[in-house]
Amino acid sequence: MNIGAVLCTVAGLGLFVAAAHEGRVVHRLRRHGVHARGLVVDNVRTTDSDGPKWVPVIAFTDRLGYRVEFSPRVQGSGMGLATGRQVEVVYLAQNPQVARVRMWRHVVGPVVLLTLGALVFLGVGVLIAVTS
Repeated sequence: MNIGAVLCTVAGLGLFVAAAHEGRVVHRLRRHGVHARGLVVDNVRTTDSDGPKWVPVIAFTDRLGYRVEFSPRVQGSGMGLATGRQVEVVYLAQNPQVARVRMWRHVVGPVVLLTLGALVFLGVGVLIAVTS
C-alpha cells in the first residue's frame, strides 16, 4: 500500500473527528446555549505559515457576572470583526469559554470546512490507492 494513500486517509479521518467534535459543540450550543451581547474589544496580530493576520478578541459578561474574553476558532480572510462592533454570542453556561460568535460563518462554518477538508483528503487518498 502506498504511504501517500495512508497519510491522506489518516488526515481525512482526523479532520472528520474534528468536524464531529465541533458539530457536537454546535449542537450543544443550539440546544443549551446562553445568549449574550459581546463587544469586539481588540484585534490581535498573529503570524502563522500563511503570514500575518488579525484575530478579533470578543468580551462578554456571563450569567454570573464574570467578564469572559475569547477569540473565534475560525480565523482568516472574511472572518474579521471590527473593534468596537457589538456581536451576539452564544456560550455554555457551565463553561463560558466554549463560546461562539452567533453568525453562520463562525458557528456552522468550521464544521463545513472541516468536513470538506476531510472529503478532499479521503478523495486524494482513494485516488492515490487506485492509481498506484
